[in-house]
Amino acid sequence: MGSSPAARTPGGSASAVDWPRVSSLVFGQAAVQAGSFALLIAMSWTAVELGGRGAVTFVTLAATVPRALLLLFGGALTDVLGPRAVLLRATSVRVAVLVAGALVTVTTETLWPLVVIALVDGVLLGLTGPASGVLLPRLAPQDQLGRANSLFSMALRLAPIAGSPLGAWLVVVGGLPAAMTAAAVGCVLWLGCAAHVTHGMPRPERSPQGPSLVRRSGDGFRLLAAHPRLRWMFVACFAMDLAFLWPAEIALPLRASEEGWGIGAVALVLAAFSAGALASAALGAALAHRIPARVKLVVTGAGLAAGMGAMALVPSPGLLAATGAAVGLLSGLNGPALVTAYQQAVPEGRMGAAMSTFALSGIGAAPLSLAVFTPVSLHLGVTGTWLLCAGLAMLSPIAAAVALRGRPAGEDPAGEPPEAPALDASDSPATDQPTTGDRTRTAPEPTATTV
Repeated sequence: MGSSPAARTPGGSASAVDWPRVSSLVFGQAAVQAGSFALLIAMSWTAVELGGRGAVTFVTLAATVPRALLLLFGGALTDVLGPRAVLLRATSVRVAVLVAGALVTVTTETLWPLVVIALVDGVLLGLTGPASGVLLPRLAPQDQLGRANSLFSMALRLAPIAGSPLGAWLVVVGGLPAAMTAAAVGCVLWLGCAAHVTHGMPRPERSPQGPSLVRRSGDGFRLLAAHPRLRWMFVACFAMDLAFLWPAEIALPLRASEEGWGIGAVALVLAAFSAGALASAALGAALAHRIPARVKLVVTGAGLAAGMGAMALVPSPGLLAATGAAVGLLSGLNGPALVTAYQQAVPEGRMGAAMSTFALSGIGAAPLSLAVFTPVSLHLGVTGTWLLCAGLAMLSPIAAAVALRGRPAGEDPAGEPPEAPALDASDSPATDQPTTGDRTRTAPEPTATTV
């Protein structure tokens, strides 16, 4: 298998981040994510106008169910065809679908075009999610992957902030066709960036006797079963996602209502959290490679759990916003570090399958969190359930600590040195080596899966 075009300096070493391609990836993802959020707002609003709560539920299911189901197949497809083939073809089809949808919705005001477009769009997003997720490990060496992921997380956090009001404005000025056109423009920008980012990336070698794509779709779960470090990092990521969603989506507005603080308090807390997360993500983009893994994963994770518990108990909206900002600061370091450590634990050549399972966990955490904690809150109340979520969040740093003690994927049980790199550059010195396949081979990281 040929070497990937990752992270080369003018002298040919692989010790530096390929910042031009990383920047292109971040810009393209920011554009397509903002367009997708705008489309989501516009489609939800249009569905409500056409058929009420039942219609918006139908459209939402049409978009999310096929996306979740196709993620696993998309990961297998990425490992077989390579990210370039999957991204360029599927994104080109998505542009065509959105342009056709814009033309159709100009001439008709019925629900069926929304359902069809949501269904096809969900399938395409499921296919491309893992392909987008494998790119950063090819563009940054292991000791710099945390910085690249921090920069990437900034774009993902900014996308809904920009995309949601954009979608609302487009509904007012041009309706759903305008939102679909904007989403198509975002896809075109991402298509150009994806072509630049993946240029020269080799297509994986085909094995005529290899397993079928259907069988390979389960590789992500088999990887978790076979590699303890990868499994514990998955647990750390999933536990944090599961614990965070119910307090943010349900408990925060409920508490603001019960205390008589009003909707302004909710907006203030979310803005404070976002500002803190953006600030620490920017710090991580500059310094993540200098911060020890245990600080980023264990210390900040424990701080996040404690901060969540404090948010459930503070007596005023001002203190709640201040605590939210502190939690955001920790989250901006912890989130990218969890992704980085998970990527670094993946055995060589299996990144597509691993990232598809990772993406599925993120998508699945939202409905599971709401389904589990909403009925619990009927018995424990908002504050009690919020504290329960904080306790669950503590599982994340515990699992990360176990992962740090575990054997890297690919290490021989008898004690042979692992082929995969160690979890973080802070644990041992980096050495420059060539890059091959999916992994950047520097000895001593979707979204979210991404669109």
